[in-house]
Amino acid sequence: MRRKLLRVSLLVIIAIGAVSTFSFKKNKSLTYFDTSGMELYYTVPAMVDGNYERPGKLSNNDLFLGKTYVGFKEALGFKESRNNYNTINEYGYMGKYQFGKGTLHMIGIYNSQAFMNDAKMQEQAFNAYTSRNKWILRRDIDRYVGRYIDGVKVTESGILAAAHLAGAGNVKKYLRSGGAVQFSDAFGTSIRYYLKKFSGYDTSWVEADRQAKVL
Repeated sequence: MRRKLLRVSLLVIIAIGAVSTFSFKKNKSLTYFDTSGMELYYTVPAMVDGNYERPGKLSNNDLFLGKTYVGFKEALGFKESRNNYNTINEYGYMGKYQFGKGTLHMIGIYNSQAFMNDAKMQEQAFNAYTSRNKWILRRDIDRYVGRYIDGVKVTESGILAAAHLAGAGNVKKYLRSGGAVQFSDAFGTSIRYYLKKFSGYDTSWVEADRQAKVL
C-alpha cells in the first residue's frame, strides 16, 4: 500500500513539474526576447548625412562626388586654397576660389569683407564666373572638346578650369594657337596643367550666361 501511495505521489510530483515547465517555456517564448525599455536602439548615419568620421587618411575633396559638377568645384577649390573660405594669398586673391577684386566687381560683388565672411556668396561667385566663361568660350568648347592639344585631351571642364586660372581670353589664345601661346600664373601653374588636372568633369549643369552676376 505504501509503495502504491509513493508511486502515486511521485507521478503527481512529475506531472506538476511538467506543467510548470510547460508554463515557463510558454511564457518564455512570449517575453524572453522582448527588448522593450532596453537601451538597444540606435541609428547609423547614412553616407549622405556627411557628419561622421571615417578611419584613416582621406583623399581630397571629391570624396563620393566623382566627376559631378560639385566634384569639379570641390577639386578646383582644393587646388586653389585647400577649400579655405577665409584665405587671402600674397597677391590679394581671396577665398576658396581665389578671386581678385576686379573679377568680383565684374560679377556684382563690391564688398570684399562681406565676400570673405559669406561662404554662400563665394559659391555663387564661382557659379556666376563659370557661367560667364562658358558663354565667352562657347565656340571654343564646340570646336576643341575631344581634340588633343599639347598631348592633353580637351574637355569642357578642363577649359572652364583653365579659364578660372588664366581668364577666358588667354584660354582662347592657347586653344587657337594649338598650345603655342602659353600662360602661367604667378606660381607657375599653366593652362595645360589645368586642362589636364580638371579633365572629364560633368559641367553640363553650367548655363552659359554673358551677364551672370551674384544678386
